[in-house]
Amino acid sequence: MEIETRSEGAIETACDALIVPVSGRSGVEAVGGLASDLAPEVRDAVAALVRAARFAGKPGSVLSLTTLGRLPAGRLVLAGIGEADGLTDDGIARGYGAAAREAREAGAREVVAVAPPALGGDAVSTLAAAVTGVRLGLYEFTAYHGSARQEENGPKEIERLVFVGEDLDPAAIARGEAVAKAVSLARDLVNEPASTLTPAALADRALEVAEREGLEIEILDEAALADLGANAILAVGAGSSHPPRLIRLRYRPDGAAAEPERVVGIVGKAITFDTGGYSIKTYEGMLQMKGDMAGGAATLAVMSVLRRLGCPVAVDATICAAENMISGDAFRPGDVIRGMNGVTMEILSTDAEGRLVLADGLVDAARRGATELIDLATLTGAIVVALGDGTTGLFASDDRLANDLLAAASGAGERFWRMPLFAELNEKIKGDIGDIKNSGGRAGGSITAALFLQHFSEGLPWAHLDIAGSARTDRTGPLGPKGGSGVPVRTLLQYLLAGTASA
Repeated sequence: MEIETRSEGAIETACDALIVPVSGRSGVEAVGGLASDLAPEVRDAVAALVRAARFAGKPGSVLSLTTLGRLPAGRLVLAGIGEADGLTDDGIARGYGAAAREAREAGAREVVAVAPPALGGDAVSTLAAAVTGVRLGLYEFTAYHGSARQEENGPKEIERLVFVGEDLDPAAIARGEAVAKAVSLARDLVNEPASTLTPAALADRALEVAEREGLEIEILDEAALADLGANAILAVGAGSSHPPRLIRLRYRPDGAAAEPERVVGIVGKAITFDTGGYSIKTYEGMLQMKGDMAGGAATLAVMSVLRRLGCPVAVDATICAAENMISGDAFRPGDVIRGMNGVTMEILSTDAEGRLVLADGLVDAARRGATELIDLATLTGAIVVALGDGTTGLFASDDRLANDLLAAASGAGERFWRMPLFAELNEKIKGDIGDIKNSGGRAGGSITAALFLQHFSEGLPWAHLDIAGSARTDRTGPLGPKGGSGVPVRTLLQYLLAGTASA
């Protein structure tokens, strides 16, 4: 689909669907500035339909109306973006995403969209949000759809979408496209079957991204991991016929110093499939475990667009990729693993493997020169019990880092909630024969998991994002279908592009 901009002529343009942002409550106010461009009888008819439908313009809501030849557009799609005095980029993204999806399902091929109102005078950010919303709303993972299913669904694709408004900056289109491209990459990887996305295959995908986007990359195989002393990653991956990989990516802004003062280290858990090992999961528990690499997917996705977005901050990424399987070589409950920083980890549960691979990844990132650390992981079911579906649990050793990430999440429209790090709960993971246990039991499980990781943060400002409840969704929404969500890509991009230090 091509996305273009034009300065005028929304009402006069013949098209299959016309998308209009709605920020009022009812009646003619609902169609905003468009009302003055409509013939009185058409305006009154639209207002009556809006009132009859009780359409309030809530973010992500849609009202689709046939124009019956009264307008050059075959269909009028009203996109709810929120109250006029409380508009946000996220509300705009949701409104345009839902509207684009509605237009496509109605068979629209040529679509015109009235550009959203500029928020705080920042027309670029606002239009970029609308573009991102459109792309994510139209996202589908169809790599494994056969010809019969394709014929059944029919050729429902929007070929061209034109945003109409005054002084629209094409840079906004590029920015919105880049963010959506990153989120879509994360979704694609999470949706990919584990049989084809092994640790080595994920490393190959990272190599493609690095070569295309001008990133430095280093891929460590099992021999290199042994030389590094990455015993935890090796232990988790030992039961699989697909050996683990540690993927290092480096981004430096154009013209940056050889040794920048600030380097953000992002560490992603990428368990490409998780059986639970000898602490085996139930059948139901394994159904979505191809997505246990969502933290690594989001990490790669963020790195994939930093250069095209002109990120001002140096970023080192570490993706810890392994498959947690069962065999005669698999690690066992009762084993003790020595971490890269000398901390010994007593294994109570082989299903608490994500924190093990992150332990090696965090230390590696710190040793490579990171000045702050952020790890991303589908880590615990306990965070889902605590916060429900769709919310990311944020744990942090540094208040400024936590507050900056919360602000970025709010701006990106991804729901975060800061969780405590109660020091006394360290007693729950105090080892009997090793330094720390890899499980503290059910009570406070997400907190003890975060406290475990803190032992490997090397004294740096550190944040842990538990995305177990937000990395995928079980229902279609304004910003895409069920499956991988791409959280927290938009938050991290917002955080990095802000360029403010958190240490």
